[in-house]
Amino acid sequence: MTAFLDTVLLFSLPASGKSETRTYLSSLSPEQCRGELGMGPTLQLDDYPYVHLMHRIDDELEATGARAVYYQGASRPFADGWTWAALIELLNQDYEALVQRRPYVAASAAELLFDRLDAAHQKVGCRDAMADLPHRIRRKVAQALEKEARAELELLNRTCAQDRTGRTIVIEAARGGPNGSAFPLTPPHGYETAFQHLSPYILERASVLYVWVEPAESRRKNIERGKPGVEGQASILHHSVPMEVMLGQYGCDDMAYALEQSDRPGCIKVERIVAEGGLYRTRTYYLPAARFDNRRDLTTFIRKDRADWRKDEIDAMHAGLVSAFSVLLGAQGNR
Repeated sequence: MTAFLDTVLLFSLPASGKSETRTYLSSLSPEQCRGELGMGPTLQLDDYPYVHLMHRIDDELEATGARAVYYQGASRPFADGWTWAALIELLNQDYEALVQRRPYVAASAAELLFDRLDAAHQKVGCRDAMADLPHRIRRKVAQALEKEARAELELLNRTCAQDRTGRTIVIEAARGGPNGSAFPLTPPHGYETAFQHLSPYILERASVLYVWVEPAESRRKNIERGKPGVEGQASILHHSVPMEVMLGQYGCDDMAYALEQSDRPGCIKVERIVAEGGLYRTRTYYLPAARFDNRRDLTTFIRKDRADWRKDEIDAMHAGLVSAFSVLLGAQGNR
């Protein structure tokens, strides 16, 4: 097994340090990536833009006097919990577009977004909410969101247009379950549901880097990053999840449980029924997994201007990543 990581699933609770880790990885030279972490320079995907844009759709729907379709309220959970699975379907599409170097083409970025959201929700058994809207309302929402949707689409297309050769794809997502839940978590909660919806193509190639913080620390950091001021500006690094969602959707997660259930050390076992040659077969995938221990905060400094990163902060984070990636690389033979 080559000591090169093809795809890394960067998973953990909100505010754990995932986006900061992505930012740091993107700052490294190809020599550092390959020689010290066993990966290539990164190409990065994330489901958060879709979470944000669904909020924006609901905002604009309510501004027209229509009802929100994706959330129970502006600071409340999804109206249909299976939207968690729909987000994975969107990531599957983006991953395929990246691998095939096939950017999305659309006259209206907002209309493309609406169609993609409907298709992903329909695939996991949810209603296609945007198709049900009266045409005049849909058009009004599309016009209000076009600039923002276009900016996100162009960012995604720049990623998809790049040569994938020698690079590692990093996919960020946060999943969890209600505070105090017993394991296994009930679908659609948790990483098990995510693994059940990731494409077989991803599962064959992916390893899991889990950014480890306790739920209470996740909640504390989530509050801190949402405070007004320099570190409260809206962005991937600076956004805050409402507390009802933190407790009801991210009060715990099932990563440790998934590792404990596996019959191969250092791997997560995923059993899937997949279509092959016109038949349905049971396939088992083993995803190498490692923890990047961020319980003693190693990542928050990344939210500062890069010129303000201190050497001791960089060294501590880098050492933690090297340790985690060495475990991840060592488990590749158990795939």
